[in-house]
Amino acid sequence: MMNFSAIKNISNLGGEFKLLLQLFANIFTLRDNKRQFVNDIFFTGTLSIIIITISGFFVGLVLGLQGYETLKRFGSTEAVGTMVALSLIRELGPVITAILFSARAGSAITAKIGLMKSSDQLIAMEMMSVLPLKKIYVPIFYAGTISVPLLTGIFCSVGVLGGYFITVVILGVDPGAFWSQMQNSVDLHHDILNGAIKSVCFALVINLIAIYEGIISKPTADGVSRAVTNTVVISALSVLAVDFILTSFMFTGA
Repeated sequence: MMNFSAIKNISNLGGEFKLLLQLFANIFTLRDNKRQFVNDIFFTGTLSIIIITISGFFVGLVLGLQGYETLKRFGSTEAVGTMVALSLIRELGPVITAILFSARAGSAITAKIGLMKSSDQLIAMEMMSVLPLKKIYVPIFYAGTISVPLLTGIFCSVGVLGGYFITVVILGVDPGAFWSQMQNSVDLHHDILNGAIKSVCFALVINLIAIYEGIISKPTADGVSRAVTNTVVISALSVLAVDFILTSFMFTGA
């Protein structure tokens, strides 16, 4: 049983890598599917803004409150803005956004493709000489890949505002110290750019998994539901694993 499971996992990795190469090789077909690409950006990105915004604000509130209580012991409450910004930009922003994206948009992508497979729509497209790879997979893959970094930026911005609200407006931290400490500590290349690179890597992983799980799902209601569950679980674990690898290269010794 264990050997069969290991072989299946290796086969899935090979299938995902093959799909990734096909998606990269067909990137220029987006020119022929502009309307579908725009619709997929709305489907994956715009519809995720509400959950990203609300989550970012509350994460900022928690970070600001916890940071204030911790820094107060050392008489350094003015540095709370730095702590909130660096925590969001370096780590929490990209990771939480990616996990939320996989739960909302990633699962929806898998369900969409799985339902198209179970209703024989993909086979019908192939019979009409319309490749699902170019018509369905490529637009939604790159739409999701673009959406995640933009959503991460929204999450981090709203999170900083949440930290500002709880620490400055509610707890009385000096607003000038809050912003000046943050501006002096956050580096464009080392912090913001590396955080953006993380979000792009997470986007590639999540959208690849979501599409692949939809493709290999069994054409039944139970098969599609299992594929959706697999997408959320595997994407979350993959994001955490990739985050550790990227962090070990980007921020070690920072």
